[in-house]
Amino acid sequence: MSTVAPVVWTTSGAVSGRWREHRSPDGGASRAAIFLGIPYAEPPVGERRFLAPVPRAPWDGVRPAVLHGATPQRRSPWPDPFVPEPSIPGDDLLTLDVGTPDPSPDAGLPVLVYIHGGGFVAGSHASPWYGGQAFHRDGVVTVAASYRLGFDGFGWIDGAPLNRGVLDWIAALDWVQQNIRAFGGDPDRVTIAGQSAGGAAVMRLLTMPAAQGLFERVLALSPADMPIRADAAREATLAGAARLGVAPDLEGLRSLTEAQVLAAQEEEPPALDDPLAGTFHDNLLLSPVIDGDLVPGTVAEALAAGVGDGVALLLGSTAHEFTLALHDAPDALVEGTPRELLARAGVPEELRDELAATAPGAEGRLVVGQAITHAIFRRHVGRWAALRAARGAQPRTWAYDFRWSSPVDGIAGHCLDLPFGFDILREPTALRRTGPEAPQELADAVHGDWLALVRDGRVDAPVHAEGRSTIVYGDPVREVRAGYAFEERLALATAPVPQGSP
Repeated sequence: MSTVAPVVWTTSGAVSGRWREHRSPDGGASRAAIFLGIPYAEPPVGERRFLAPVPRAPWDGVRPAVLHGATPQRRSPWPDPFVPEPSIPGDDLLTLDVGTPDPSPDAGLPVLVYIHGGGFVAGSHASPWYGGQAFHRDGVVTVAASYRLGFDGFGWIDGAPLNRGVLDWIAALDWVQQNIRAFGGDPDRVTIAGQSAGGAAVMRLLTMPAAQGLFERVLALSPADMPIRADAAREATLAGAARLGVAPDLEGLRSLTEAQVLAAQEEEPPALDDPLAGTFHDNLLLSPVIDGDLVPGTVAEALAAGVGDGVALLLGSTAHEFTLALHDAPDALVEGTPRELLARAGVPEELRDELAATAPGAEGRLVVGQAITHAIFRRHVGRWAALRAARGAQPRTWAYDFRWSSPVDGIAGHCLDLPFGFDILREPTALRRTGPEAPQELADAVHGDWLALVRDGRVDAPVHAEGRSTIVYGDPVREVRAGYAFEERLALATAPVPQGSP
């Protein structure tokens, strides 16, 4: 077995990586060639700050690719994020990591491109959870890409393109199409995957005309939908620039240091008289902007119109994504009966009892937390799966519902499915979320379904169009039954209103 560092030639130049050994839970051993910090675009700094990504200029010689590139996340806003998210300093922000079990151009392996989450303001492509060891073991090439976050990626600027973070996603996928064959990948068998904001990202890409043809399959894990329109993004920038005393254009905003922009971005929003009142209508100001061009409309509108029909899709959520969101909330915020609290949160009267029954307990803060779970995640999964199903047999759509509760906190919370899908239950930071007795057979099931989509373009289960068929993970480990009917009705009753709508 060769120990010579693997070298691959990209369109910009040669990169050298390293070999990594991996031992599976069953004791089997495998290895993969790992290439870290490969630039797919020029650093978005100086005169390129706030502009569209530019392909990386060629370099001479062989570029070492053994360290992660810099992360747009300079520091995590959360003291204990669900997923370990290292922040790496530097200006070379638009890079990606590639792992492959066979770095030869004729290998023809399926490809998984992962877009990290973090609410579009945080997250790190360099997380150890995204290393892809189990996929390499199973014959898949993996790519984890960075992209601009927060205001740099999504803020409105007079004279600058909107949705710069979205343009970064597309640039990374263009790089994959041009280069992945050299790493042993098949550019005609690309799956894009992401969780939370990353799930929202891949659903955006699925429903964007500009991204069609860059991938064949989508794995959307806990996708959210926080639509914002260009006029609302503009108003937010005008107000922020006025506070900082600069013009809201390229020259004015480039005069601010990165630290100044981050400080302004992290300012606390004005307090609401009743924070629960915005549960079903709040939007993220720093997220993809509906501009009528690159991002033409909402995900639901595009799905109903058939955009992305030819792409296979597996989507779903955990049962209790943000159900503990109010765990430490002041008692005064959650005073009242569950029905009263759900009324304040905007849940229609006829759906309140049904929603309360989905919570893991009768305590008011759990019931309202479950409403937040439905508002941000589950109602969209139900509606999007139904829209694809309504278009007939062509849109191959599978839905899942992850319901295994961790002994650590007693719920199936946000990100809990990731250690199972990536098959990393023994990873030390994953143990903090799953506990030491997490069932390997569940990881085999979840990872197996992800792998089937990536490798074969299909999952061993009926499509959602057949009686709302849903893969349910929990106890028993895996079963198929009808699901997301309530979530679909809730979505229709509480359709999100994009900020800036008339």
